[in-house]
Amino acid sequence: MHELKENMPVHFEAPGTKVRSLKGLGGMCTAYAEIPAGADFSPLLKGLANDKCHCPHWGYVLSGSINLRYEDGSEEVVKAGEVFYWPPGHTAWTEEETTFIEFSPEKEFEEVWENIRKKMSEMS
Repeated sequence: MHELKENMPVHFEAPGTKVRSLKGLGGMCTAYAEIPAGADFSPLLKGLANDKCHCPHWGYVLSGSINLRYEDGSEEVVKAGEVFYWPPGHTAWTEEETTFIEFSPEKEFEEVWENIRKKMSEMS
């Protein structure tokens, strides 16, 4: 199975943000995310266990960089050209426009995005 990113369904869209996703890849979901500078996922994760993303992600940063903070308080920055694994229990923010591809288990991916959509509608 394969697909052009332009043909992947838009999973989520907000000003400066577009996340396309494709399910059905052996229980995994592929996401192509374009995130603006200054995005902070922390408020959108409120209500999940420990107010953190419980979905593991594997991926590659195409451009920009993304900052991660884990439940133990440790932080890291993943930059363009780097592959990553983000274990459950994290939050993220950007300081510059960032584009990345991630692979995540479908069930946990949907749970997190359901919470994000709920928080976004509450903010509207």
